[in-house]
Amino acid sequence: MDIHVVKPGDTLYSIALSHGVPMSRLLEDNQLPDPSRLVVGQTIVIQYPERTYVVRSGDTLFSIAQANGLTVKTLLRNNPSLAGEDRIFPGQELVLAYRQEKQGTLTVNGYAYPHIDRALLQRPLPYLSGLLPFSYEATALGELTPLDDVALVDAAKQMGVVPIMNITNLTPDGMFSPELAHIILSDPAIQEKLAANVMEVIRARSYQGLDVDFESIYAEDAQSYVSFISRLRELAAPMGIPVLVAVAPKSYANQPGLLYEGMDYAGLGRAADLIFLMTYEWGYSYGPPMAISPIRSMRTVIEYALKEIPAEKLLLGIPNYGYDWQIPYSQSRKAVSISNQYAVSLAARYYAAIRFDESVQAPWFRYVDERGQEHEVWFEDARSIRAKLSLVPEYGLRGVGYWNLMRPFPQNWVILNALYHIREGL
Repeated sequence: MDIHVVKPGDTLYSIALSHGVPMSRLLEDNQLPDPSRLVVGQTIVIQYPERTYVVRSGDTLFSIAQANGLTVKTLLRNNPSLAGEDRIFPGQELVLAYRQEKQGTLTVNGYAYPHIDRALLQRPLPYLSGLLPFSYEATALGELTPLDDVALVDAAKQMGVVPIMNITNLTPDGMFSPELAHIILSDPAIQEKLAANVMEVIRARSYQGLDVDFESIYAEDAQSYVSFISRLRELAAPMGIPVLVAVAPKSYANQPGLLYEGMDYAGLGRAADLIFLMTYEWGYSYGPPMAISPIRSMRTVIEYALKEIPAEKLLLGIPNYGYDWQIPYSQSRKAVSISNQYAVSLAARYYAAIRFDESVQAPWFRYVDERGQEHEVWFEDARSIRAKLSLVPEYGLRGVGYWNLMRPFPQNWVILNALYHIREGL
């Protein structure tokens, strides 16, 4: 696999010719917003098939996989044009294997809201170990708000992906509430009721994992939170249900701030089966323009986490989005969250060249809109994703988790599949 960075004068045809691959392969793997309008600095992923198969009448994806010693999921991963579906036709060429050595095995989880478009969800499903419908919200009475998660859970099971229940301390206005967390964590009776309700949902929906994402916890509630996670794990273990905890990206133990003070990495690492490091949002909607997940900041968090938590318990957070800021920056103006594909479309629309900041391993560009307003955009591309994924084998981590699956990012899944085996189960 290669990553080609578009230069002035490049066309999709010239890129295909220079790498000795059909242009159709580039179109399939990259699913470009507009193949006729490449942007200087844009990335094109190049894959080199080693074995292929031409579909014959009567073939099914299952029969082809079985005859070639593969799984259906492997065929789906190797052939993005299938879009996660098993519909094939005579004469269609399928890739059985690529000329690419894998660099390790990863657990790969992804969050999704219940309203996600089915076709959008279906594309990344073959590349996942676990799917997390977001979210069941805990209440001050120890109850859970309903979640229309049946379709997501069913889709995960049909693909052989682990459905993971997610609970949060979000309020109806969509904010993580330290007060709500405090009410729950300071009252053992409420915790027991909440835990019982969680176990009931797990049984009723046939979930196979539990993810707890309480954020902005007061420092005084840190140990109560560890105890609550321990209790959930105690109840879940007899059912074979692993407990995951999502944690804010701390750089050191006594890091100040509401996001960090209630997160006892060592305690939570002992209490939970897996820890999800939310290593994103350095560049955020009300902050100044910068990379969403600078590689050096991710390293700092990983290196601190490894002092407190075994590497085999750690999942690295990866963002599937970018931000578009108006500049000069003003804290009163919210940056617009955009997809990585849309970022490239913006660059094409406004004839902006994409740059790549080596120090943070992230692409960015500036443009001027129709009103004369200047913008700065930071997002993810094939290079930045490859750099983030490479941290997993470098540090011996268990895998990654994507926030979130609500926007398409075809190159990500191609890179992931090219470089890594994906773990079945968590």
